Amino acid sequence: MTSLILQAFYLALPAYFANMAPVIFAKVGLLKSLARPIDNGRKLGSDYIFGSGKTWRGIISAVILGIIISGIQAWLFGWDFFRSISVVDYPHIWPVFGFLAGLGAILGDLFKSFLKRRVNIASGRPWPVFDQLDFIAGFFVFIYLLVRPSWHLMLIAAILTLILHPLTNLVAYILRIKKVWW
Repeated sequence: MTSLILQAFYLALPAYFANMAPVIFAKVGLLKSLARPIDNGRKLGSDYIFGSGKTWRGIISAVILGIIISGIQAWLFGWDFFRSISVVDYPHIWPVFGFLAGLGAILGDLFKSFLKRRVNIASGRPWPVFDQLDFIAGFFVFIYLLVRPSWHLMLIAAILTLILHPLTNLVAYILRIKKVWW
């Protein structure tokens, strides 16, 4: 069981970092010119399509960090321990895997934001469980094109995400990286 937990966590690392990328890039001030809402302020009915917090910088930063983390995993693949917990043959597919991981994670979050607006949950307000699982679901949908993780691994990754996501948000809030604890 410990091996499956490590495999799930290691597999999901690019998604975890991609999900944090928009906040990190905004806090550091990177890619400022891309800090424009994806929906350009357009509305669907009386609500914004996504909200002002969903920007081009967020998408680009998520893809960048997905590729970087996957590249680090490709480098670590040379060590027996990391190879033993790898579900992905990183040295051969890391750029594509990282791209799909980052894009899938951020588009999962974007899709959830679209749904939040449709059920009248304001931008920035919490939507328990959906806020935690959106990016990991998008990640698995996109990487499934390259990697076919078992349902056990995906379930463990989802459970880990339900635990780790709130904890990392709380730490980011305490460190004043995020404005809200969720």
